[in-house]
Amino acid sequence: MPARRPPAPPAAPPTVPATFARVSERLEARYLPGGPAPLAGRPGTLLASLIRTILGQQNTRAAADRQYVALRETYPRWEAALLDGPDGIEGTLKAAGGGLHRSKARHLHALLEALDDTGTLSLEGLRDLPDPAARARLEALPGVGRHTASLLLLFDLRRAAMPVEGNLDRLARRLEWVPGGWTPARVERWFDALTPRTWEARAALHVAGVRHGREVCTARHPRCDTCVLSDLCPSAALLGPA
Repeated sequence: MPARRPPAPPAAPPTVPATFARVSERLEARYLPGGPAPLAGRPGTLLASLIRTILGQQNTRAAADRQYVALRETYPRWEAALLDGPDGIEGTLKAAGGGLHRSKARHLHALLEALDDTGTLSLEGLRDLPDPAARARLEALPGVGRHTASLLLLFDLRRAAMPVEGNLDRLARRLEWVPGGWTPARVERWFDALTPRTWEARAALHVAGVRHGREVCTARHPRCDTCVLSDLCPSAALLGPA
């Protein structure tokens, strides 16, 4: 009888970059001197927040805001959107402006159908679930991936999730914390493994990182000469002014 192969050793945890703590501290000091706080202006119910988050996928904040307002004016109750169907939802989104109105309308209607199959157009039961169960419930819904679930967990349920969107992803690559060939999902898992597992630390890094990416570390023409991280960033000499 052939000998069994020994089990593979567990994967080693990722190494924390030497600059990780200093970058986090500087970003928080620059953008959140008073510490993190829940996002202002989030819709009141978890379902409303999820719909607003889905509208924000690959969309500008202004367009997503217009689309959400248009949806609420057209459908004061989500049951009305469910009955109107994807074509009606699409018409409302299209009239409000913004991209991907067809795919978003179908995602939203499929989401409402999935919740209706459970007997209620509500996600409030997530508040009573532990983190893994709440995430699994969210990611099982149409149009909800890891990033969208992480946003809802962090900012609406105050759980220690670690959403990483384009600005923070770009920052990690420019600091050479992660290889350039990694997917955004892998970068998010990397941040999740390394960021202190508290709501305060994760909310601060997410919000400060997003603001830094929008205001300084932009995709084009980054303002390296005004960056609080320039002495820590190996890309500053390449991207900054000549």
